[in-house]
Order: sequence, then structure tokens, then C-alpha cells
Amino acid sequence: MRFCLAPAFVAALVFGHGAFAAEIDLGPRPAWLVGQMADGPLKDKLESCLGEPAKRTLFSISHRGAPLMFPEHTQEGYRAAARMGAGIVECDVTFTADKELVCRHSQNDLHTTTNILATELAGKCTKGFAPATGDQPASAECRTSDLTLAEFKSLRGKMDGADKTATSAEAYLKGTAPWRTELYGGAGTLMTHAESIRLFEDLGVAFTPELKAPEVAMPYEGMTQEDYAQKLIDDYKAAGIAPENVFAQSFNLADVLYWIENEPEFGKQAVYLDARRDLNPMDPSSFSPSMAELKAMGVNYIAPPLFVLLSLEDGKIVPSPYAREAKAAGLYLITWTLERSGPLSSGGGWYYQSIGEAIDGDGRVLEVVDVLAQQVGVKGIFSDWPATTSFYASCMGLD
Repeated sequence: MRFCLAPAFVAALVFGHGAFAAEIDLGPRPAWLVGQMADGPLKDKLESCLGEPAKRTLFSISHRGAPLMFPEHTQEGYRAAARMGAGIVECDVTFTADKELVCRHSQNDLHTTTNILATELAGKCTKGFAPATGDQPASAECRTSDLTLAEFKSLRGKMDGADKTATSAEAYLKGTAPWRTELYGGAGTLMTHAESIRLFEDLGVAFTPELKAPEVAMPYEGMTQEDYAQKLIDDYKAAGIAPENVFAQSFNLADVLYWIENEPEFGKQAVYLDARRDLNPMDPSSFSPSMAELKAMGVNYIAPPLFVLLSLEDGKIVPSPYAREAKAAGLYLITWTLERSGPLSSGGGWYYQSIGEAIDGDGRVLEVVDVLAQQVGVKGIFSDWPATTSFYASCMGLD
């Protein structure tokens, strides 16, 4: 199955809305990754595509914008992702004190993703800055629900990170991972969900909003979880966006089932983000609900982390039992998150845990993408730097 998009939107993906959307610039990273690969047919194929024009593909999904280098969920990061050929861009959706929907990875990450602790709004945080003392790391907790929309919009996005050894708020804000960069961190324009819709439409990309779990108790001032899920869909209806161009996501299966029942046109492409902690991807008997049961509920798309879809056989990366079971049930797979682990010289960490023994450097990134695309059959891959997935998809002729 292909992603299903309205004909007019397909034209937009090919030709772009305006001059910016038509321009794709992959930059040097894909060539650098190819150069790190072991010699073989895959490297030969990818090398043959270096320097060739790239196309915008739905296989390439922007995760939080382009947070390998740009502050996440900012206008600047979203524009960078589109320029790198992402065909689908993500706005993680949460809400403010006045129940307005905004783009943030979680409701309580403002202290690590914005400059709030350097502003007067720090006094409104759920938990103010506490310096590191003895065995206690520095901490803070600032929520979108601590602020009105106007206050939220006054903040500036920054690279996600915090220095847990800090004794001042200023130092706490400087915790960017060494394999990211501050080069583009000086300007991070925060966005509402509605603003992201208008921007993505102008950029000629499809939409994948994720309904984030609230940190506040629900109902929140009369807004139930169902109201919250509906509010997300209503923004697309108000903007006149065709349902087939929207891939609404949630880790909460109840949200996905709500969309399937109450907004069936949007529900057809609703994505169940599967991060069940009690699930053993090597043992299908541990899946509850099972893949077949999810399909019977009306779920069509399921999206686990990439390690869940992969395993090792005789040292080779192959599809996991989870991947095979999902395909057998007729579910379509998306996965996350490429290029979020930093350098892969020591196994790749959490995202690569099922195949860590085979991950010995960054040259493995495109090998992993190849197995996911050609053997697992994923329809798309989230990446923190979409140029990589755009390059691979363009080279291999993927949609």
C-alpha cells in the first residue's frame, strides 16, 4: 500500500507551493554517510546517486523539524526539513493554559527547549530552577499549560538540552549534546498548531500531528481527552486540509480509536505509535492487543521504534518477528527515529538496541534504512535530519 494523497496534493509534493518548496538541497551529510559505508552493492548503488537531483518523498518524514541542527518544533527547523526533501513534517501537539494547541514535543519541556528560564516567565513554571547540589542534579519543570498562548509565543526555541550540573539557570540552558550544534540556535520561532498547518501547506508537505499526553489532569477546565483529540482534527477541517493528507498520531490507542470512530476519514490514516513496555518484539505471543486485533479495531498504521522492527541472524540485520507479524495482519509500518542517537561507533544506544552488535559506525545508518525499506517494507522513516532518508528514497525510486 502507498500513502494515499489527494491528486492536487500529489502535484504539490512534486512541484511545490512557491519557489521555496520546489527547492531540495540535501547538503553534504548523505555523501559523508555513504563514504563511511563498507564496500559492496549497496554502497555502489548509493554512490551512483550522489550529486543527482533529489525529489520530495513521503518516505522521508521530518521528526520535530530538523533537530540535529535546528531548535525542534520551530519554523526554522520545519523549513529546513522541507528543504531537505521531507514529504511529511511533524508537529507534536499540546496545549496552553488557555487551551490553545501549540507545537511542542511534550507539555513539560519548555525548560529544555526554550529560553523560558532566562525570562520573567520563569516565575510561572510548575517548578522553578533548582541548582545542582551534592547528589541532586539541577532541575526545573516548565509546561505549556503554565502559560497563555501570548506568553508562549513570546519565547524563543533553543536546542533541546540541559546541563544537570549547573548552579545557575543560565548555565542550565547550555546543555546541548556535543554532536548537535548551536550554529542555528539563535533564532527559534515557536508555532501554534494552526500556524504549522498553514506553513506546511505552503511548503507542499503532508501533515503528521502527534497528540501528546497531557501532564495536567484531564478533563482540563472542562476539556476532556476526547475534546482534545477532536480539537486537533478540527484545525485541519478549519484549514480545508483533505483528510488523506493527514497522518494523526498518538501513543494512546484510545485516541486513535476515537479518530477511527468519530472522524473516520482522518481515522483511516491515524497512526498508533507503539511503545508498549511489556511487549517483546521477538515474541508475538506477548502482543496484546495482537496485530490482528488492532487491524480488526480499524487501525491501519502502526509505528514502533526502529529497533522493534529489526533483529540479527548470523550477524546480519533482518526483520524482527514483530515486523513479520504486523505485515501478516495487513498493518502498514512507519518507524522512528533515525539520526537521533549521535555517532554510532558504540552500538547506537536505545534506538539500535536489538542490533547493537552490528552497529559499529555511522556507515551503518544507510544499511539500516535499506533493511527497513526493502525487507521490512516500512512506508516511512522519521529522521532528525531528513536529507538522509530523502537521499535514500530518491536514489531507490521510493514514493
